[in-house]
Amino acid sequence: MDNRREAIRGVAGCAVAAAGGAAGMLAWAPYGRRGIFGFEGESEWNVLWLGLPVMTLGGIVAGLTLSALVQGKWRPALGAAVLLTALAGFGVAFDVLDGPPTHCGPKC
Repeated sequence: MDNRREAIRGVAGCAVAAAGGAAGMLAWAPYGRRGIFGFEGESEWNVLWLGLPVMTLGGIVAGLTLSALVQGKWRPALGAAVLLTALAGFGVAFDVLDGPPTHCGPKC
């Protein structure tokens, strides 16, 4: 009986991680569209090469953090929260969701 319960928790954890990854991709989609098909033909490819992995991994880690918290596993939840903070810091430091300029500067 214990093995079955552990297997169900494992499958639920994988489902939560997959849902988190999908949510991260869906959250990235508006930024990706704006960054790849930018203003006046200017594209910001960092939105694809850095933004998509950061948002997808962030969604997965957020799902795993939530799953660990629900199960009452505080140490894995704390580790996942630290990883989530590091991903957010990376995203802010490298401005991975910054699209192309939306206004016409001195080039006009």
